[in-house]
Amino acid sequence: MTHGSDMDDTRSDPSTDPSTDPSTGSKTGADSGAPHGWTPDVLGAGFEARTLRLPVPPGRRRGGRRATADPVPEATLIRYVPEDGPGVGRSPVLYVHGFADYFFQRHLAEAVAGRGYPFYAVDLRGHGRSIDAWTASGGDPNMVNDLDLYLQDLDAAADAIAADGHTGLVLLGHSTGGLVTARYAHARPGRVTALVLNSPWFDLRGSWSDRVVATQAVYVLGRIAPRAVVSSLGGDYGRALHHATGGEWEYDLRWKPYEGFPVRAGWLAAIRRGHREIGRGLTVGCPTLLCTSDRTGPDGGEAAEMLSTDAVLDVAHMHARASRLGAPVDVAVVEGGAHDLALSPRPARETYLTTVLDWLDTHT
Repeated sequence: MTHGSDMDDTRSDPSTDPSTDPSTGSKTGADSGAPHGWTPDVLGAGFEARTLRLPVPPGRRRGGRRATADPVPEATLIRYVPEDGPGVGRSPVLYVHGFADYFFQRHLAEAVAGRGYPFYAVDLRGHGRSIDAWTASGGDPNMVNDLDLYLQDLDAAADAIAADGHTGLVLLGHSTGGLVTARYAHARPGRVTALVLNSPWFDLRGSWSDRVVATQAVYVLGRIAPRAVVSSLGGDYGRALHHATGGEWEYDLRWKPYEGFPVRAGWLAAIRRGHREIGRGLTVGCPTLLCTSDRTGPDGGEAAEMLSTDAVLDVAHMHARASRLGAPVDVAVVEGGAHDLALSPRPARETYLTTVLDWLDTHT
């Protein structure tokens, strides 16, 4: 079932103009003609969504015939509006999901808003609410070949949040979203008030040959055959989460299938380039909190093990690379936490949520 708030136990060019695509001169967000109206969201009462129109790739004319095979770039911004109205005077929190994922965590929004922080989330291009426009125009689900494209998605989201009357911006990134938000904080100095990382993907899980030798092959294949399928996800973690297979959480399996989506060479090469940037060091000029499980688990097996360890990534990589972010990083280890700490069984998820919100109270 879908839970309510867990807090009451009720069940990279830094000089780039953040509003402009340097390759086209197009403006992002509202300036590119995005609809200003919010509409009811699929999550129901209290949630609203709007489409974010993103810069059009070179060779494409919006509203006309396609001159290239590039998919239509759209993202979706979601906001939570509590019955007593959104928080005022505190920095808004923007949640950024991971791979084979989208925003569905109602209890996270309720917990954040319960502390007075306006809550937003973005479904990046090709993910979740944004997937249909992407695939209908030829894109592969969740796939991009350049992580810098996600800077445009977050620019548009940040502009729309500012247009709602908020100042400041807290980024909360999970898994691949942790990599995306860390790069954004580096590329947009001064725009991010604080950065919270929930099990960020900072390196490839696996042996030395997986992380080094195979990566070189992926770089080559990503150039010559970017759509080649090079990997896939196991389904045990997804089944452990989903209510239909014994888990606690209800979400759309079209947008977050148990086995995820095929991993293609161009996308994995882009991810590995992002990992290399982390390894070489970023300059994240804002307070940062890293949250991880207390141990790495197997990548398949019984549900109890999937949900009490990080069964997706290696937590040692997260801790090892935290110092490469270029800012003081506070670290919180959540005993018995799952890969997505917000979806951990109690009491781990309550520990995670309380830790994040207490930290935000101190640092924003």
